[in-house]
Formats: sequence, structure tokens, C-alpha cells
Amino acid sequence: MFSKDRWNEILEALNANRFRTFLTAFGVFWGIFILVLLLALTNGLRTGVSKDFGDFATNSMFLWAQSTSMPYKGFKKGRRFDLKLSDVAALKEKFPDLAYVSPRLRLGGYRGSNNVTRNEKTGAFEISGDYPEYINQQPMDITAGRFISYSDIENDLKTAVIGVDVVKTLYDIGEDPIGTYFTINGVNFKVVGVFKNPNSSGDSEQEANTIYIPYTTFTKAFNTGDNVGFMAITANEKVSITTLKPEILATLKELRSVNPNDERALGNRDIAEQFAKITGLFDIMAFVGYFVGGLILLSGGIGISNIMLIVVKERTNEIGVRRALGATPWDIKAQILQESIVLTMIAGFAGIAFSAGMIYVMNLILSSVGPVSNFANPTVDIKVVIIALMVLIVAGLLAGFIPSSRATKMKPVDALRTE
Repeated sequence: MFSKDRWNEILEALNANRFRTFLTAFGVFWGIFILVLLLALTNGLRTGVSKDFGDFATNSMFLWAQSTSMPYKGFKKGRRFDLKLSDVAALKEKFPDLAYVSPRLRLGGYRGSNNVTRNEKTGAFEISGDYPEYINQQPMDITAGRFISYSDIENDLKTAVIGVDVVKTLYDIGEDPIGTYFTINGVNFKVVGVFKNPNSSGDSEQEANTIYIPYTTFTKAFNTGDNVGFMAITANEKVSITTLKPEILATLKELRSVNPNDERALGNRDIAEQFAKITGLFDIMAFVGYFVGGLILLSGGIGISNIMLIVVKERTNEIGVRRALGATPWDIKAQILQESIVLTMIAGFAGIAFSAGMIYVMNLILSSVGPVSNFANPTVDIKVVIIALMVLIVAGLLAGFIPSSRATKMKPVDALRTE
């Protein structure tokens, strides 16, 4: 237990040589400061890069047909082919671990020629034919109305859900688009919903210029038959889509009479694989942060231990007097350990406070200047701070252990003789 007299002794010992105390504590201060700051920067990069994936389910992949690079079953090399709706049903039946297999069709583009008209206003937008479950793969905020429903699918209704930039282009400020009509390549559609990208950094330009219509309506309005433009496939949480991918590709190759060894016939973009690579990279960066910060903390602890050894030597006579007056070895050891812990904790708390201030300033700058590419919201988990405090306590104990042990081994007579 800390007594008032002992606190006074500790403060006197630390104030005896302030410059030396400052230099000793600086190693611990700098170590904890670097540790917290490196972890915050790593988290900021992780958050910023993760935003590039949008809110699309990360355990997903896109898959589409290309041209064959190998002959097979009488078909020549270079054959173009299409995926079919029957392929979607086959995948759902064969792979129960797939949460969603969404066929998709796409028309036009927001950078192409005008394909949408409303009264005298026109615009170029990306038209996407989808099923209702796609909103579970690509979350979006429905700001008005609703998303596509299975009633739209079953009845081939000409309904549309439009992005916020579509509203800005086709409608006057303050005009409610719900219930209004526009034409896509001459076909009338009724607006039933408005959406925006929930990404906190703002709507992506492509997503905001997208119009979603029922898949079945798309096939009939634009005469695509049972062809599938591409698929968005999401696995259940317990299974990685990357693990299932080889078998999925093999199944589709068999269904479309493609050589099993043809690596070019089916294109794919594995979101889970890309996300895992980035996550692994930032895990390594976090480890480096812990490693570097730990080494600096270790050097700071060694510095404190060395200084405490010097302090013990300088106070040899004092220790001899205390021992002669009846102080137990534990009293001497506790005094040295407490001085070491107090010095370590003061330096550590200062390092945490300065790093927290730096993180606050970074977030303040980011909020004022707007989103920065590949960097957002640098933070540190409170668990990291708690662990850092525990490390500081242990470091303080270790730093004072050797000096305190040496102090207790002195015989009172020998200590009193030392000048």
C-alpha cells in the first residue's frame, strides 16, 4: 500500500535529477506513442481500402462467360457462349452452402449514350435486371418507396428503382419521383423506389447512376431470352466462396460443354479472395506495429532499469540507514519497484494521451477536408489501450526488479561504509 511518506520519497527521488528522469521516461513515452499511432494508421488504411469494396457481401464472387481457348466435344477454339437461367437453378441445387445465386443482366452505362427519357429530359444510365435478393448482396439505402419484389418478378411488372443521381438528372428539385414514369429505350417504366449507396464516404458515381428493374421484365423488354449476363454468387458465412469456386467453375464448364482445363472460358472476380489478401496485409502491418512498438517499449524498460540501478547505487547509504533502523528487505524492494512503476506509468500515460490527441487531430482534419483515398477513420480499439497499460505495469515491475533485488542484498554495515 502507498503511504504519504512513501509517495513523498518517490517524488523526491524522481525530482532529484529531472533531466535524467525525463530522458529515461522518454523511451517508454515514445514506445507507447509509436505503438498506438501505428495501429491507428493501420486501422485507418484498413477502413479506407475496405471502402473500395463498397458494402457488397465480401464472401461473394462475380462470374461471367467469355470465349473458349480450347476445343471440346466438336466445338472449336474461340467459341462464344452464354450462361443460362438453368445454370442458376443447377448451382442452387448442387451447392446448398450458397446463400444466393443471383442472375444479372445489364444494359447501357452512365458514361454511354442516352438511353432514358422523361418528358424533355434525357440521360445515360446503367440498367440492371435483378432479383429481389440482390439487395442482400449489395446493401443499399432505400430512401423512398421499395426495392424490386417477387410480385414484380412473377407478374413481369415494369417497375424501376433508381439511384440518387438519376433523380437529379430527370427530376426537378423537390419533385417526388415515386409513381412517375420514364422510358428505357422506348419502354415505359414506373418508379417504385429510390436508393443511395450506404457507404459513409458517399455514393459511388456508377451506383448512383444505376436503375434496377425486375429480371424477368428485362428479359422480355429487351429480348434476352434465357441468357444470363453474369452471376453474383454469395456463400453462407461458414463456407468461403473461394473454397467453392473451383467446383462451381467445373460444374458450369460441364453444363456449357467447355473443356475442364479451359481457364479462360469463364471469367470471375472473387471478392472474398481479394478481401482476404487485403485483410492479411493489414494483419501483417498490425503485427509490425506491435513488434516495433514492443521493441521501443523494451528499450525504454531497459533504460529505466539502468537508471534505477544508478539510483540504488547513489542511495546506498540511505538504504544502509533504513536497514539499520529496522526496514525489512521487502520495504526496500517495494520502494524501488514503486518508483520504477510510477516512472513507467507516468511516461506511458503521457504517450497514450499524446497519441490519442494525434488521432483526434487526424480525424478532425479528415472530417473537414472530406474523404481521403484509401484512408479513413483512424482509430484504436480500447482493448489495445488496456493491453498497453498492462504491458506498462509489467514493464515497470521488470525494470525495477533487478535494482530492487540488488538493493535488498546489501548488508546494512557494508551499505553504511560506502561513500
